Amino acid sequence: MSDVEVRQLRYFVAVAEELHFGRAAVRLGMAQPPLSRAIRELERHLGVQLLERTTRQVALTPAGAGLLRDARTALDAVEAATQRARNAGRTEPALRVALKADFDAGLLPRILDEYRRDPAALPVEVLLGGRGEQVTALRAGRADVALLPTPFDERGLDFEALMTEPRMAALSASDPLAARTELCLADLAGRTLPNGDPADRETRNFLPPARQLDLAQIFNLIELGSMVLFTPVSVADRHQRPTIAYRPVRDLAPTTLMVAWPQQSHSPAVAAFVRVCGTVAATIFPPLTSQNSVTSAV
Repeated sequence: MSDVEVRQLRYFVAVAEELHFGRAAVRLGMAQPPLSRAIRELERHLGVQLLERTTRQVALTPAGAGLLRDARTALDAVEAATQRARNAGRTEPALRVALKADFDAGLLPRILDEYRRDPAALPVEVLLGGRGEQVTALRAGRADVALLPTPFDERGLDFEALMTEPRMAALSASDPLAARTELCLADLAGRTLPNGDPADRETRNFLPPARQLDLAQIFNLIELGSMVLFTPVSVADRHQRPTIAYRPVRDLAPTTLMVAWPQQSHSPAVAAFVRVCGTVAATIFPPLTSQNSVTSAV
């Protein structure tokens, strides 16, 4: 890393993602002046300007954008190496499965039941997290395998499709749109999704919102008419409320539930889990042609 310290990269990534020194300092648990000095020191060391600073905003220069991309990769590699070393030293190995609560299409209990019968199975630790945290956990070595909906950042991961299902719009039962039996995206103009995107121009970007909300919080905001949510049918079925209306949106893309794992994984326990995921999904839903083959990657 050209004698650049991991600490400096962490500082830079925080500032580059927040684009605000104050928020980055709070995120890092430090005061703002030493953070500013550390970034200036990094710029002097590299001989390039990484950030454009004005009294109103902070912006990345082209050099800063490039370093942000590479710094994330480097930090992920460092964290993953550290975590793998810790895992290797554990006296009781386990398979760590990451997912967002309820975003398993109801498959996880059956998957776990079948997996326990496999000769290669390990005890399972389920790691619940917010939307988008599963990919980070895989790259950082905190999880061995994940169940997650599309889209997600596929870099460095192998994955297999399990099932595809439509998504519906969850909106307040008092919303005038709730009187309709079907919607289109254009009908949702003026309404906002939990990540801040306009509901009628959903981008489905990979980044989770800056402040993660759980489903209970999101539903409370929907009830108040503050936002709408696009959710898989399986999640809508689990969370029926008289104050929430679920309506199909005819031009809303469906979502596919995937099982994903790091490309460098050669774990028999991961391979067994992926096989079981495919078998269980195929008994409930029509088989899908996977984008990657488990036998070629694990």
